[in-house]
Amino acid sequence: MFSHKKVFSLPRFEYFCAMKILMVCLGNICRSPLADALLRKKIANKDLQIVVDSAGTSGYHVGNQPDERTQENARKHGLDLSDLKARQFTHKDFSEFDWIYVMDRTNYFNVLELAETDEDRNKVKLILKELPNEPLNEVPDPYYSGEQGFERVYNLLDAATDAIAEKLLENAL
Repeated sequence: MFSHKKVFSLPRFEYFCAMKILMVCLGNICRSPLADALLRKKIANKDLQIVVDSAGTSGYHVGNQPDERTQENARKHGLDLSDLKARQFTHKDFSEFDWIYVMDRTNYFNVLELAETDEDRNKVKLILKELPNEPLNEVPDPYYSGEQGFERVYNLLDAATDAIAEKLLENAL
């Protein structure tokens, strides 16, 4: 169904997943694939039944791999994004996913425009809201920035996905 959906810790005979999480940014080539890979890495060995995926609110880069600068930054931190392909967020994602994390307010409102119910709207959250002591509410788009911008985004998403992984582990106990 999705080109890069990853299921972790599911025995072959199981066909359900306890939790599905979607990361969303504008083009699905910088922030959301990085958040996707970070969370997948953090939950991979935790015996959790989790699906993590990512999408963009625009269709500019559908089918493309993440931006090379994002991939380079990820490799520097031991992450491989080469299997990820950009896709566009659709209304169907509300029925597919339990938690939808967006990177900034523009994406937040773009996703909410597709929501039809309060249940849909309640699934959507700014990812940095997981960090109560973080003064930023939005993950800046590094697309037009240099290496420092990509590193800053990595650090923000690393901390946010730590908080999400911790929440998942607490809910699993």
